[in-house]
Amino acid sequence: MTTEVKSSPRERLLEAAATLTYRDGVGIGVEALCKAAGVSKRSMYQLFESKDELLAASLKERASAFVAGLLPPADDGRSHRERILHVFEQVQSQAGLPEFRGCRYLAVQIELKNQSHPASRVAHGIKANLTGFFRAEAEQGGASDPDLLARQLILVFDGASARAGIQADNLNGLIAPTVAALLDAAGMR
Repeated sequence: MTTEVKSSPRERLLEAAATLTYRDGVGIGVEALCKAAGVSKRSMYQLFESKDELLAASLKERASAFVAGLLPPADDGRSHRERILHVFEQVQSQAGLPEFRGCRYLAVQIELKNQSHPASRVAHGIKANLTGFFRAEAEQGGASDPDLLARQLILVFDGASARAGIQADNLNGLIAPTVAALLDAAGMR
């Protein structure tokens, strides 16, 4: 006999926030979040100061999975160029899934507009870390201007994620040559 471990109200709220905001946007109401989590509003407010704090906590909780789904393992033997290309291969692969709605961290920043919102601050930090990854790989790979290349790569990442997320474009045959051209231009062979 197996006993099913029921997740805590906090875990259910975090999961509901992640699922509903990714699918429907950050404007999702507290009632809908609580209903999806099977938690009362009172319980939600006992666990989180506000809906804003719940959104921020949900984004933080998803950060390690986001990174693991994109970045190659450290010291995996690939060249710095291959490590950067790996990120874009992952985006292309994820973009082919029917539930793909783009980068959740970019979406939050666009929807909220307010950079001081707790969820915006979390999203900004995650995106800054991704840009930092690009910058470090570019620098170690001998790019002529690592800062510029990192900014270009995050621009391509965000644009590709957004276009694929709204189903305006298919990334197959598009993203890899675009990134390769940037890497070539920066002197990363």
